[in-house]
Amino acid sequence: MLNIEGFRCFTLELPWRNNQQNISCIPAGTYWAFKRISPSNGAVLQLEGVPNRTFIQIHKGNYTSQIAGCILVGDSLRDINGDGIPDVTNSTSTLHKLLERLPDRFQLEIR
Repeated sequence: MLNIEGFRCFTLELPWRNNQQNISCIPAGTYWAFKRISPSNGAVLQLEGVPNRTFIQIHKGNYTSQIAGCILVGDSLRDINGDGIPDVTNSTSTLHKLLERLPDRFQLEIR
């Protein structure tokens, strides 16, 4: 769950696998986040200072198959594709609403 200034949405991440690139969620911590346009993901929040990781983003997407260590956002959790793994819904509109509420650069705590 992501809760920033009264805006709440669901998040989807990979499980913890010792912070290994592309297969693990990131470690808990406080990171700088900034808005940017990614060539592959469009408008995103990018995190700085993640230990041993680069280009960690909060971006649109629905399924864990669309995650390489990043974080997806959506307005609910539901198994959309019937694989038994929760997915996030309405990711594009949820990310847009989130980006509208945030400054260009800020600190974000991941727990």
